[in-house]
Amino acid sequence: MTYTPFFRLGGARLSRWRITCDHASNVVPPSVCGGDLGLPETDMARHIAYDVGAWGVSQILGERLDAPVAGANFSRLVIDPNRGEDDPTLLMKLYDGTIIPANRHADAVERERRLAEFYRPYDRVLAEMMAPDDAVLLSIHSFTRQLRGRPPRPWHIGVLHAGVNPLAEALLNELRAEGDLIVGENEPYGGHLPGDAIDRHALARGRANVLIELRNDLIADHAGQRAWATRLAPLLERALETCGH
Repeated sequence: MTYTPFFRLGGARLSRWRITCDHASNVVPPSVCGGDLGLPETDMARHIAYDVGAWGVSQILGERLDAPVAGANFSRLVIDPNRGEDDPTLLMKLYDGTIIPANRHADAVERERRLAEFYRPYDRVLAEMMAPDDAVLLSIHSFTRQLRGRPPRPWHIGVLHAGVNPLAEALLNELRAEGDLIVGENEPYGGHLPGDAIDRHALARGRANVLIELRNDLIADHAGQRAWATRLAPLLERALETCGH
């Protein structure tokens, strides 16, 4: 089966939503060190390599919202599609206390090769998806409950946004009204980074957008993914309807 650096589903779906999953996969393509970054399987199965559960949630949300879906088919440790090309964390050499052996000595030539083979093809897919003036970007991520040496993170879900964002505010209101969720605003991370995927494909083009972070222990299996996607879909629809976009 021919390798492609992205997943793309539901291209004929008709809603305004465009669902993306930048860290969908922990795949190391064969052209990168023979498909091995030098890490044990236990590390490649955890959050340093990809957003656990996020791709499953993205696919089900695509069905629920009648929306096209795209995901990156390479590990964030190969190269991170949710960073700008000039970001120093684009090609990680150390993450959450783990050294990435295959990246330790990766030079500018290797960095450019990975940009050309993986990052830019996925980026072009996102640009095509976001071409319509009324497209709404919904970016799905997950976060680990606890980083090494850090306190546990209490949130079930976080909504990230940069500056004034009516859609994000409307979704935060919907989530808080549920009553049983610990909801983070710009938690467990703050806003967006200059040049990240939201910046490139939504903010720079004046498109409505929202980024959701789900705690990965809640979506580690299919049942959790389906439960969260099913719960989120009507909240997202109501938020879009009420936010004025």
